[in-house]
Amino acid sequence: MGEGGAEVDDVRAGTVTANGVEFGYLEAGPDGGPLALCLHGFPDSARTWRHLLPELADAGYHAVAPFMRGYAPTAVPDDGAYQTGALVADAVALHEAFGGGSDAVLVGHDWGAFATYGAVAHAPERWRRAVTLAVPPMASMMSSFFQYEQLKRSFYIFLFQTPLAEAAVNGAFVAGLWRDWSPGYDATDDVAHVMDCLAEPANLAAALGYYRAMFDPSRHVDRYAAQQEAVSAPAGRPLLYLHGADDGCLGADAFAPGGDVSAVLAHLPPGSRAELVPGTGHFLHLERPAEVNRLILDWLAAAQG
Repeated sequence: MGEGGAEVDDVRAGTVTANGVEFGYLEAGPDGGPLALCLHGFPDSARTWRHLLPELADAGYHAVAPFMRGYAPTAVPDDGAYQTGALVADAVALHEAFGGGSDAVLVGHDWGAFATYGAVAHAPERWRRAVTLAVPPMASMMSSFFQYEQLKRSFYIFLFQTPLAEAAVNGAFVAGLWRDWSPGYDATDDVAHVMDCLAEPANLAAALGYYRAMFDPSRHVDRYAAQQEAVSAPAGRPLLYLHGADDGCLGADAFAPGGDVSAVLAHLPPGSRAELVPGTGHFLHLERPAEVNRLILDWLAAAQG
């Protein structure tokens, strides 16, 4: 278990070492409850789960939201690995560190979604069910990634491959991404917390490293090869996939034209479900937390017993 921290409202902060990295995390709920591991993406932080953690706790889960590798207060990893396979290994190691059992569940948004797909494929025996938000399965996403409109939305990915990224990514840039990705949502507080996580050059380089490892296999660490392969493998547990109908990062029109999610379901295990959430963008769990939380909790509860 992590070494405890201060309790703020119903969410506690702490640290734990897993996969050789010291992770900062937020948690809620009883230590003896089933583990619910919640993984954030970019440009975000563990605070993105502030609405979901208490709800999971009320449902009896030990809900834990780590700051992902390289995002302060989590350490910059010594192995310098930011490939998705490393995120998968982190999720499995965090499951172990928090004493998770086969009744654990996994929730991932954005980069956390990639890690979730990989973790339930690589170690299905550790997870009962899983939820992903805002990033569909790799095969589904890649079929639409190179459409013109999506390439325009994805400009930042190509910028991040260049040395210009470190100079470009500041508070105004991050605020612009949130504004484009979730139109109408006031992300002022969220952006401030993101910039706290990326305040040091090493932390910013880590966040950019996730994107640089996407297109540069020379940045991959061999010991994560099996986990990396699992990211694009069929998931080993049923998944609930949720996507904002107005997502400005990964447009729903690209992979679910006319609201038809059948193409997504084709890449998910039997028994899975996919749903577009109307009136929400990329950060749908923050824009309409009551609705999204209910979808998640209902999905998790349905498999119990």
